[in-house]
Amino acid sequence: QVPLVESGGGSVQAGGSLRLSCAASGDTYSSNKMAWFRQAPAKEREAVAVFSKRDSSTGYADSVKGRFTISQDTAKNTVYLQMNSLKPEDTAMYYCAAGLWGRGRWTSSSAYDYWGQGTQVTVSS
Repeated sequence: QVPLVESGGGSVQAGGSLRLSCAASGDTYSSNKMAWFRQAPAKEREAVAVFSKRDSSTGYADSVKGRFTISQDTAKNTVYLQMNSLKPEDTAMYYCAAGLWGRGRWTSSSAYDYWGQGTQVTVSS
């Protein structure tokens, strides 16, 4: 069973919106930190947003603050990333990740135990 499954990616024009979903299952249930990362071609993977299951607090990369919103539907075990005012530089493969707080910065890939397969987001100008 794949622990994290992303969906919702696609192609949009600049200024448009998309909502990504990440369905969690199995071993990820013990994770208290859920995050979205993205990776563009020839670039390193970067953290986009994080959600804490402990207190529902959130964190965002400066590049997406005010445009992206991370949230969780506990009943559905699903984390969402609402992306508004999309820009061409948001084009990337987006990955969902799950981990535990206290194991490194939330922006570090190594702080997560589980990853999804990714969903592609393409923003045209």
